Amino acid sequence: MLKKILFRDHELVYEIKGEGIVVMLIHGFTEDRRIWDPLLSGIENKYNWIIPDLPGSGDSAHNPSLNCITDFAEFIGAILENENIQELVLIGHSMGGYISLAFAEKNPEKISALGLFHSSSYPDPEEKKESRDKNIRFIQNHDPSLFVEQSIPGLFSDSFKAEHPEEIRKLVNRYANFKRESLVQYLDAMKNRPATTGILVSIVKPVLFIMGEEDKAIPINDSLEQCHLPRISYIHILTRTAHMGMIENTSQCNSFVDRFLSAIPV
Repeated sequence: MLKKILFRDHELVYEIKGEGIVVMLIHGFTEDRRIWDPLLSGIENKYNWIIPDLPGSGDSAHNPSLNCITDFAEFIGAILENENIQELVLIGHSMGGYISLAFAEKNPEKISALGLFHSSSYPDPEEKKESRDKNIRFIQNHDPSLFVEQSIPGLFSDSFKAEHPEEIRKLVNRYANFKRESLVQYLDAMKNRPATTGILVSIVKPVLFIMGEEDKAIPINDSLEQCHLPRISYIHILTRTAHMGMIENTSQCNSFVDRFLSAIPV
């Protein structure tokens, strides 16, 4: 079921599927809610999934009032209020993980568990900030589809790209129409986000870490440094996988998420 709400006076779209404990899946940069479709195979009806399109992605309107990751995180509260939900599991991919951490930091009482899917609580190092600025300049001076075509293949392992070029092309075609202003807004928000490592130290609920052995966007050493911080951690390393485990290694990710969610007390 597709639902729409106004978030800061702009339309935000989210999908609801299944029954059970409430789990919100938050997609990453140059994605929309459809990126999670492979992950839901076989477990779509086991949990109550809420799957939004971030402001400016998919069917959700671009929202110029959002200046930082914390601003983006506020939409989670808007959905919870609309659905009369008091507590949920948050699982975020990449930028979606940054948003999940920002919400959890401000609203720890609303979190029953947290999942970082190829994501990190660390802020951008200086070289990554410079890279984001370079990407912003490129997007401002070229058709955004060129950026999408260049950036998406780099999210996958070399072996996956060689074996499944059709999957890469499908994603490039799907996201070729991304709005320039949204891409720039996301990059700027990610570049300026603060560290959220404190929430991993203080959280008393379980935290899921899924990391790719060949991930260049979220280096595995960064993930390994963080996964011991929570009191309860579920840690999974995907071999021959980069940044897109839900596509590169669907069956394992499906199993990891299912086991994690099934262990959460109702």
